[in-house]
Amino acid sequence: MNQAITLPPLSLYIHIPWCVRKCPYCDFNSHTTHDQLPEQEYITALLADLALELDAAQQRPIQSIFIGGGTPSLFSANSFEFLLNGISKQLTLADDIEITLEANPGTAEQQKFADYFSLGINRLSIGVQSFHSTQLQALGRIHSAQEAIKAAEMAHQAGFTRLNLDLMHGLPQQTPAQAIADLQQAIALQPDHLSWYQLTIEPNTAYWSHPPVLPEDEALWAIQEQGQSLLAENGFQQYEISAYAKSANAQAKHNLNYWTFGDFIGIGAGAHGKLTQPNGTIYRNWKTRVPKDYLAPNKPYQAGERQLTHEELPVEFMMNALRLKEGVPTHFFTERTYLTLATIEKTCQKARQAGLLATSDKRLVATPQGFLFLNNLLEYFLD
Repeated sequence: MNQAITLPPLSLYIHIPWCVRKCPYCDFNSHTTHDQLPEQEYITALLADLALELDAAQQRPIQSIFIGGGTPSLFSANSFEFLLNGISKQLTLADDIEITLEANPGTAEQQKFADYFSLGINRLSIGVQSFHSTQLQALGRIHSAQEAIKAAEMAHQAGFTRLNLDLMHGLPQQTPAQAIADLQQAIALQPDHLSWYQLTIEPNTAYWSHPPVLPEDEALWAIQEQGQSLLAENGFQQYEISAYAKSANAQAKHNLNYWTFGDFIGIGAGAHGKLTQPNGTIYRNWKTRVPKDYLAPNKPYQAGERQLTHEELPVEFMMNALRLKEGVPTHFFTERTYLTLATIEKTCQKARQAGLLATSDKRLVATPQGFLFLNNLLEYFLD
């Protein structure tokens, strides 16, 4: 590709890999430790890791930063101040940048939240998962229902108007009534965003080795239908498979960049990145997973990278874009993959004939049926 191309928007993901306890459903790169966390050493490594990614930024401003884990709220505000100052010296930050930090109710502190907010962290995402003690214990969570409520109240008091609560349903021994009660409690805490998703059993987790008894399909459908109605009645508009926002401004900018096939730098143990080169080739890279290896002197931060092939790009794009309820403008496909629409026209036609993809020249969007059975729709692009 010889002609100059327009690069997609750029975000930054930062991974903090430590947790107080590993949850049995969690397949993220998280590690428990009983030792004092090497905060300063890790922050220094993050900035060194970032320095090696600067060429990939191509002088693009960073639209969003997401600090995930693990449990980032284990780290002090001083550590994040050092980190954010270091980032701003290396990269240009957009004026309206969204900076999200994940927090665990079990590690929530009023002063810490206030300090985070004063640093410019303007969005908090609290991993509640449930407000019922039976389900919290089954999920291996370290917090109580009361601590979850208190954490959300602390976030408001600290000044956070952008607040997401993570909530799961389809939990062990959970009744539809309990699932809906969880949603009602979450709504009462006045977040501007809710992530509400069904528990799935993933490989390499304790639940995979010892599966819990989960609700029957009939109960899951009831939860889904009642929950959708409750959220809509309370002003939460679904814009993605498991994401609900009070307004367009409340939508998660960082996640929208993933779903619209934007670029992102990933730094930290086990972090992943997706980066487009000036010639239009697209790479995914990933960092060393184990924290002690990531911190080891003379070891590379990057564990590997690979170029996405022309055959992979359509499904990679669609797996993200079709998660959005409104889909994406058709021109995004060409602008983000550098392939022509002719590449996917036959596949789109088959999906339309099956009633799973909407007939539109302007948008790539699932029909209500396709959105409900997204895996069936994506299978067309996997063939």
